[in-house]
Amino acid sequence: MAGSPSPGNGGSSSNSSATISKRKAADKPISPPPVKRKAQSAISKGAVASFFTPTSQKPKDRTVWTERSGGGGADGQDSSPATLLVGRFEPEVEEQDGRKRRKIAAFDLDSTLIVTSSGKKFGNDPADWKWWDASVPTRLRKLYMEEGYRVVIISNQAGLTLHPDPNAKGPKNAGKAKVANFKQKCAAVLAQLNIPTSIYAATARDNYRKPRTGMWKELCDDYDIPETEVDLPSSVFVGDAGGRTARAADNESGGAATAKDFSCSDRNFAHNVGVTYKTPEEFFLDEPPREFTREFDLAMHPYEKGKEGEDVLFEKTNGRDIVLFCGPPGAGKSTFFWKHLKPLGYERVNQDTLKTRAKCFKAAADFLGDGNSIVVDNTNPDPEGRKDWVELARKHDVPIRCVWFKIPKPLCEHNDAVRALNKSLNPEARSSLPPLAFNGYFSRLREPTPKEGFQHVLPVEFKFRGTREEYAIWAQYWS
Repeated sequence: MAGSPSPGNGGSSSNSSATISKRKAADKPISPPPVKRKAQSAISKGAVASFFTPTSQKPKDRTVWTERSGGGGADGQDSSPATLLVGRFEPEVEEQDGRKRRKIAAFDLDSTLIVTSSGKKFGNDPADWKWWDASVPTRLRKLYMEEGYRVVIISNQAGLTLHPDPNAKGPKNAGKAKVANFKQKCAAVLAQLNIPTSIYAATARDNYRKPRTGMWKELCDDYDIPETEVDLPSSVFVGDAGGRTARAADNESGGAATAKDFSCSDRNFAHNVGVTYKTPEEFFLDEPPREFTREFDLAMHPYEKGKEGEDVLFEKTNGRDIVLFCGPPGAGKSTFFWKHLKPLGYERVNQDTLKTRAKCFKAAADFLGDGNSIVVDNTNPDPEGRKDWVELARKHDVPIRCVWFKIPKPLCEHNDAVRALNKSLNPEARSSLPPLAFNGYFSRLREPTPKEGFQHVLPVEFKFRGTREEYAIWAQYWS
């Protein structure tokens, strides 16, 4: 029958429209499938190639790393585990140089030879570095090749831990990664410099750390230069920690403002070893020296040979009494007791020994009950704490005197470091104290006065009292 739908049409005009739509859709350009983004690998092509390169065909690593221990103190106290990291670089073409290089040009690393290329204060990426100034590598090569200097790098790296405490909390491998990154960065720096040299990195607060001289002694031993044969007048140490004061911007000359240095440790290190000190700006850019200051200045404490009977600083004026010390850690309180009060028959009460305040009061009461005079050898910075000792004196019907050690914090920190790092000056084998011990005392300090109930207050200023040999140790910068 004419006009009847054929079996292939599906019997509907809508099917014809669908067919046309499909044709139109087929005529449209087909978009390519989305490109899959490649995952970025942290492994470089060079590292992959190195992995598949036979060991015999790999280039020799020109920097050899070793670790050292024994930086505990100037008396040879051993320190374990190792805290000094040493990298020694030898160029591929080894020189035939028989000269005994007695002139030493030593440099700090960060902010002296290199800075971060990212602008960060500290870079974690071993590739995040650039020369402090473009002139640096050329100047160092000239020192070695033309001027006969032994060129070395001496750096404090307290952020590194060579052997983490197994009992410490946190990731165990974090420290290893930092050390590996540091080695990689230094190897690249030394390779670009390409002269025979070494880097010494002190990772702990022991005798290796500048301004202490442990790293200097190591480099002299490594290069077979007796310390007494170093040409000190011609040698130099260059570092950015020079104690320079802040400088305001000078609008007339166009000079920019500069911040003060974070410390004076580099200048003090040069003083300790007896060489000329220069900042990077002075050495590489020939800029004039800037003003600097030291919180603690050895020039204010010259050696004075005492005379017999001159040091009578304390006299016993009561038959029985309490002497209360007030003074910061490192002020010399214990030394004062042993030298001036123990010979007068005083018994010592000390919380470092007895461990608790309660035990101190019990020991004091026992001594007083036996008819003895006592010295309370503690810091006692505030009136509230001193009040308890005044009450004890009233209870036992004895007078109480106060000896106030008026010693500034930088000097106390110096004394503490000298004591901790030198066995001959540390009869009680005390370890160094954290900064909190000093900050806590000075934040709580209130000057003692007779109004608190003391018979009198005896102020004591610091003066080094010891032999010339002991002074030679004390009169170095240690902190």
